[in-house]
Amino acid sequence: MTAVRPETDRLLLDVMLGKLAVYLRVCGYDTVYALDRGVEADSRLAAAAEAEDRRLLTRDVELAGGVGGALLLETRAVAEQLSELRAAGVELEPDDEPSYCGRCNGPLDPVEPGADTPEYAPDPGETDCWRCRSCEQLFWRGSHYERMRRTIEER
Repeated sequence: MTAVRPETDRLLLDVMLGKLAVYLRVCGYDTVYALDRGVEADSRLAAAAEAEDRRLLTRDVELAGGVGGALLLETRAVAEQLSELRAAGVELEPDDEPSYCGRCNGPLDPVEPGADTPEYAPDPGETDCWRCRSCEQLFWRGSHYERMRRTIEER
């Protein structure tokens, strides 16, 4: 199998891989999670993967066997799933400049210094921040990001 890279591959994750979606978005992958679209049926997942030219990631043996290029994951824990993906040739490197919203997969824009942000957020003049164009969630590289980055790099 050729390497899977964020520059060339868009992903679709089945309903059993919701936590993994956030990690893949941190690595720059355009990653759709089936439940975000209300899609659970195998036939609809297979059709979406084909129609949108997305590589399917699943824990369902039967579904993986019916979709060309699908990646079958056998483990439940995200850290082990990352190891499986790396072994299968999926490039996993956290982005310096995030591209996709961890919550909804929408595109992110940098927040300018001096912009209005919620009280809980750092000052964008002191800390790089990004806002999702779709859901308006605010992101920055804080402790949660650092834990995710370490998990990715250790796998």
